[in-house]
Amino acid sequence: MVEHSLFLIGGDEDELITLEQSEVNRSCRLVCTLRGEQHSAEARDFFEALRILRRRVLEPKGLIPFCYGASLKVWPSGMARDMGRGLKAYKIEVGSSPTELVGIFDSGPDIIPAAVAAQENFAREWLASLRK
Repeated sequence: MVEHSLFLIGGDEDELITLEQSEVNRSCRLVCTLRGEQHSAEARDFFEALRILRRRVLEPKGLIPFCYGASLKVWPSGMARDMGRGLKAYKIEVGSSPTELVGIFDSGPDIIPAAVAAQENFAREWLASLRK
């Protein structure tokens, strides 16, 4: 099991969320500890499990984890999801092929905190721009 502590956008000053990452059979499991409560999500990869927790637990409270997995311009490739269990994703820009992989639980100065729907919309726009 691997544990990640992430700052929260929209929370109290210096508020953290803890995510415990583990694999259960063929599923990727994240257990989120937020304000004394635990929530879990299982999915085919960790990026998807994080999206489930963001939608179900964090967004209703107005919270966004400060990590690349919740950044507007970050999206995993199919290979990163299949081979790497969704732990890494690409930094993306409309009209450009991705070149830089980042850890979804890592943070950096170029993170643009975003809701799941906004991140999905940007990824669709980016994919469409590559087909032109």
